[in-house]
Amino acid sequence: MLGTYSYHEIFRRTVVAFGTLFNNIELRRSTEVMKVPLAYGPKQKFLARLDQVPDPTNKRVQITLPRISFEINGIQYDSSRKVSPTQKIKFAKDADENKNAFMPVPYNLSFELAIISKNQEDGLQILEQILPVFQPHYNLPVKLVPEIDETKDVPVVLTSVDYEDDYENNFQTRRAIIYTLQFTVKTYLYGPVTDQKTIKKVITDYYADTDTSTAPRTVRYTIQPDPLDADSDDDFGFGIVDQDFTDNKKRNPTSGQDEEIT
Repeated sequence: MLGTYSYHEIFRRTVVAFGTLFNNIELRRSTEVMKVPLAYGPKQKFLARLDQVPDPTNKRVQITLPRISFEINGIQYDSSRKVSPTQKIKFAKDADENKNAFMPVPYNLSFELAIISKNQEDGLQILEQILPVFQPHYNLPVKLVPEIDETKDVPVVLTSVDYEDDYENNFQTRRAIIYTLQFTVKTYLYGPVTDQKTIKKVITDYYADTDTSTAPRTVRYTIQPDPLDADSDDDFGFGIVDQDFTDNKKRNPTSGQDEEIT
């Protein structure tokens, strides 16, 4: 099982879909409307940039506030959404063929989203645009596997909101008010997608004894569709061939040949 290559970019698609929820948040002041910057990364990275002293020889400038950052910080299996691991889903590959895959495996992704602002008014404006959407969850439509062409509703659950103000009351430190929101995204992981093969020939052997390892086959029934090139959704019949044997042989299922019993 392990070693069968399968990569559907599901984690990446889930992260991108989560980020798109917050990429159109605006901040409005009396004479100004601005789009709040959104970036993937830990909030400590942006706080460190905030404390940097601008270097005139460096083209990188000190970051501006407010801004939003988010990152994935955990992956957990969700047994409450488990389904039968042997059950398969079938979908059309083209007009004549199908593909199938095992049922997806449920996993929860933990996300941390940080709202960093320099004053309370900016932070509360952003926070109030986010919180009413989650009650406490929001169903996010995501096409996890393009081959399957199925859009799943992935619940995004808001689990907690924390507040932090690390201002030390001096003129050298820039104030940063931080609202940290924790989310759980209930996504699914798919294994390999394989072609579904149609069985077009069935061979059944009857043996002279119940010990099939030493008993020869005496009767064989071979069943094939009629015509042989019929598809699974065609109107077709079956051709049955009945053979009797007395040559003390049995069929090797690996090679498909009749061999002497040793």
